[in-house]
Amino acid sequence: MTSHPLCIASVPIDDHCIGDRWSSRDEAQLAALIALVAMGQASDAARILRALLPAAPSFTNPDLQREAKVKLTVQDDDATPRVGYPRAQRDGFIFEVISWIASRQTYGERALLKDPHLSATTQGIDGLMLELAEDKSKVTMTTVFEDKCTSRPRATFTETVIPVFREHHQNTRSAEVVAAASVLLRMAGIADDGAARLSEAVMNRKARRYRASFALPAAADSQMERAKLFKGFDVLDGIPPAQRVGASLIVSGELREWFADLASRSIAYLDELGREEP
Repeated sequence: MTSHPLCIASVPIDDHCIGDRWSSRDEAQLAALIALVAMGQASDAARILRALLPAAPSFTNPDLQREAKVKLTVQDDDATPRVGYPRAQRDGFIFEVISWIASRQTYGERALLKDPHLSATTQGIDGLMLELAEDKSKVTMTTVFEDKCTSRPRATFTETVIPVFREHHQNTRSAEVVAAASVLLRMAGIADDGAARLSEAVMNRKARRYRASFALPAAADSQMERAKLFKGFDVLDGIPPAQRVGASLIVSGELREWFADLASRSIAYLDELGREEP
């Protein structure tokens, strides 16, 4: 049995929102899980997290491994054939997977989670989570995620994250959320008519949580810095502080270097899978 890849703790921010703090506990396991998701095997990654197993895919394929390595490689020009993505997109993909892992680790089987985007350029909801009643008779909470890996976290929070959250809060992007929720509910074994009925619950602002997540250096790891970053979260009115979550992944050293090292570990894991092929 392995340990969880992340250390997760609740931390204070201010009177308007609550905080989650993430940090790496087992970078080898974290890198391997990121590699599995990059190969399209998020279901395997979820199984491994649930049972705390060593990271190993159900199957390997050289084409999948090559595709995954492209997702984890930096290519800043437009040369073809493409061998990677711009650094910001590559790091954004990795961070979205880490956010998904944090949610899986925290909520386990109690929640239904949208898989991370497999394309570094895919637009849409960064993440969506539904929490169901024990008998699956209703959706008790919907969480919309915005995950950002940026060197300008405060500006990104005010100029990008909050406007997106306000659209959701005003139910002007409801069709997108309802459609994603319906997929999750059907994947949970709920029949089409039941999924359609239950997905209406995502329209209920009183049962909707918003989580803004940022990758941050150690210098930002304090209540004062978190309060500066997430100031203005209460523009999403009519909900209690517990439904506004500011999450921070605290990395050691320089932000982009940390992601580059993690990507290298993921690629090394994929290379090792290739050597295991007969």
